[in-house]
Amino acid sequence: MITLVSSSPRRKKLMESVFGEIEIVHPKVNELVIDSEPPREMVKRLAIAKAHVVKSADTIVAADTTVEIDGKILGKPRDVEEAREMLKTLSGRWHTVHTGVCIIRGKKEKVFVESTRVKFYDLDEETINMYIQTGSPMDKAGAYGIQEDMGMILVERIDGDFFTVVGLPISKVWWEIKNMAAKS
Repeated sequence: MITLVSSSPRRKKLMESVFGEIEIVHPKVNELVIDSEPPREMVKRLAIAKAHVVKSADTIVAADTTVEIDGKILGKPRDVEEAREMLKTLSGRWHTVHTGVCIIRGKKEKVFVESTRVKFYDLDEETINMYIQTGSPMDKAGAYGIQEDMGMILVERIDGDFFTVVGLPISKVWWEIKNMAAKS
């Protein structure tokens, strides 16, 4: 059985849609940003830390996602005002979503980062306020989820894998687990 180390309902849904029944472990990992740490290194470090929370399982999958704009990391907003500021910052601009993944199967460990560029429409106050009222921005890096509520209307275009933006590049996860199993 596959163990997903994540509190994200979106990751759980993606994993179940591909792998069927999975075990969920909610990680207790300090997700603080280290000063001057590049975003790609941060999501890789956190995915590894989460994966190592589980001591034994057939296959362990853990991930972490962040949003980067102008070299700045946008994690989950602390409050509504921070969510509003993040959405204003992203409005009309390109940014990059990085998702780090760590897969452990037996003694093998595979770690990778997928990055996808995203461009927002120019957001007006009404749209930002309506989206914030859904409550969705509060548990997502960059204060938005491309796949649900009004989050899907914020995005003008993407360059890369849609599921990386959701929080788990599920097709790459499938192929990496398949490759690891073949080499067992």
